[in-house]
Amino acid sequence: MDLQEQVISTFEEKFGEAPTHIVRAPGRVNLIGEHTDYNDGFVLPMAINRDMWIALRPTNTPSVTVHSLDFDDPVRFSLGDYAKEPDTPADYVKGVAWALQQEGYNLSGWQGVMKGNVPIGAGLSSSAALELAIARAFATVNHLEWDAAKMALLCQKAENQWVGVNSGIMDQMISAAGDAGHALLIDCRSLETQLLPVPEGTVVVILDTNTRRELVTSAYNERRQQCEDAAKHFGVEKLRDVSLDQFVSEKDGLDDVIMRRARHIVTENARVLYAKEAMLKDDAVEFGKLMNASHESMRDDFEITNDALNIIVELAQAHPASFGARMTGGGFGGCAVALVKADEVSDFTESVSKDYAEKTPQTASIYVTEPTNGAEVIK
Repeated sequence: MDLQEQVISTFEEKFGEAPTHIVRAPGRVNLIGEHTDYNDGFVLPMAINRDMWIALRPTNTPSVTVHSLDFDDPVRFSLGDYAKEPDTPADYVKGVAWALQQEGYNLSGWQGVMKGNVPIGAGLSSSAALELAIARAFATVNHLEWDAAKMALLCQKAENQWVGVNSGIMDQMISAAGDAGHALLIDCRSLETQLLPVPEGTVVVILDTNTRRELVTSAYNERRQQCEDAAKHFGVEKLRDVSLDQFVSEKDGLDDVIMRRARHIVTENARVLYAKEAMLKDDAVEFGKLMNASHESMRDDFEITNDALNIIVELAQAHPASFGARMTGGGFGGCAVALVKADEVSDFTESVSKDYAEKTPQTASIYVTEPTNGAEVIK
């Protein structure tokens, strides 16, 4: 039974009738452009076929009730009565409702059942999938116009100001605005987007090391501060405004660590734009080289990999079916991503999985994925 069938069946059991609406929102994998989003730079993610599904019906009351098949406790609250529930799905649901009402939307409540299959803590943005599915649910029952960029910003506001996670805009934007068959180039300053086709004859493979991120909040905040310090050195608002030539000519005097952090951001932004050109030329070989260079930069300059990520990336890069591979997400554990020849993907997954199990105490979870639509109403 797939997720859609599960949420419909459970809804009928709990509420005694069929849901009036079905919505879904995807997780994402970032193909290239890591930690550039909060530097107002460029990112190139794609929405994946791992997602959050909600079956629901309006109640025409201020009451919201959501049963999750992934967690024991249901979410119950009244719109406007926003007591925080840290480290729970309820906090994300309340945060989205709070952000929508802060924006001036008049909301009424709904009943629903939700279930997702985006791995939690793997760097595939299970939180954005949840936020955008909730936003899509509220928009559907309240007949709100769906503006993908606006809804992404409101969900980011919920995560930043309500949940308290200081994330950039990439995760919410790709979950809101993804398109089947394409990755999405996002300018994180203007929120302008461009759909780019995944190279023909390739598939994107997600390689979950099954190591989970530790101390990621403090390390993430530290990297943000280091980027801000570097921007001040160059006399710009954000490192997005520093060209490669300016970096080379003006980097003297920077602390070595700050210099390397800045070098990653400046070169990574350039790699994303080169990757765009490679995609437009259907050049998987060039795209793969850029992925490999991105991983090297994150390993050596931004220092956000761990042993498991480095091992699985090296295994993926060494396989003849692979064009390139890199860690993806916030770092310090979680997932890598590879671009692989479609007709050799079975051998790739079997080989990398076997070799990773021999070299580490972990077993990898490997997902062959495809680009999907962003948050949408199914029914």
